[in-house]
Amino acid sequence: MKNITVLVDTNVLLDYLTTRKPYFDDAYAILLMCAEEKVNGYMAFHSIPDIYYILRKTHDARARREMLLGICDILTVTSASHESVVNAIKNDVFKDLEDCLQDKCATEINADYIITRNITDYQKSVCKAVTPEQFLSRTGQL
Repeated sequence: MKNITVLVDTNVLLDYLTTRKPYFDDAYAILLMCAEEKVNGYMAFHSIPDIYYILRKTHDARARREMLLGICDILTVTSASHESVVNAIKNDVFKDLEDCLQDKCATEINADYIITRNITDYQKSVCKAVTPEQFLSRTGQL
């Protein structure tokens, strides 16, 4: 299973960091698989400021930085090339630019899956999007 490469979407990371029910358990299981190097786990570079901003109302700056460092200990941060970012900006197939950037980052690392709770936003993505539950089921972790 180690040869599986995944890009974990921001919403799954937030489920984990905020222990958001009912999603936390699946997010935890995925992050644990990445931490134990059962799969190659990545996160998009732009997830970092998104998470930092979203958590500003519930966590102080120091706590947010510690949370992000903890995630960076588990997942490798990846980015997209200048050309890929420009193509994402021009791409009107995706409703949300952030989702298109996630797909570009996943493509750059040849990810097998984008793990997200919003698979409908990825119907036109290059990389296959699956929910945390679908991924855990496919890997025999459910």
